[in-house]
Amino acid sequence: MIAFLSGRVAARTGGAAVIEVGGVGMTVHCTPATLAGLRVGEQATVATSLVVREDSLTLYGFADDDERDVFERLQQASGVGPRLALGILAVHTPDALRAAVAAEDTAALTRVPGIGPKGAQRIALELHDKLGPPPAADPAVAEHGGTAVGAAAPWRPQVVSGLVNLGWSAKDAEAAADAVAPEAADAPDVALLLRSALRRLSRV
Repeated sequence: MIAFLSGRVAARTGGAAVIEVGGVGMTVHCTPATLAGLRVGEQATVATSLVVREDSLTLYGFADDDERDVFERLQQASGVGPRLALGILAVHTPDALRAAVAAEDTAALTRVPGIGPKGAQRIALELHDKLGPPPAADPAVAEHGGTAVGAAAPWRPQVVSGLVNLGWSAKDAEAAADAVAPEAADAPDVALLLRSALRRLSRV
């Protein structure tokens, strides 16, 4: 198993990065949030999971070991392959996913493209004891309307990464994310926030 890659980021696309390791460019498929933390030309380390198929060897990369472990455990649920598991982690952080599964919050799970009500119920049932306990409630979260002071909103890096991949500068993408932040006060939808940010940038 390839547990991690460490090397120079040679390229970055909408859904993957190429990391140069020992003169070899390794393509690693990542979530938008993980990609947002990779900079072309800079050194990076990503935790990885190698998925072996009869006709392919595919590497998936993650910001840390916890995200990688959740990715692998997700695939223990019926009907969840690596692509869908990556899609789930593009919408939910590992801790948010643990909370959703523990609470059997199928509404949160169906926010993931490709997961319907029945699939959400199956995932919640089959993974109930496999993802680990949800994080303990933080008093700061309740006091400040659901988001801890100083904590990065899980939707933000995905929106910023999406805007950068569409050709906007990082500065403009960050400013647009700030502008749409009030819209994310209730259950944030990354796709809707991204479209709203694009509308604001188009008016500039």
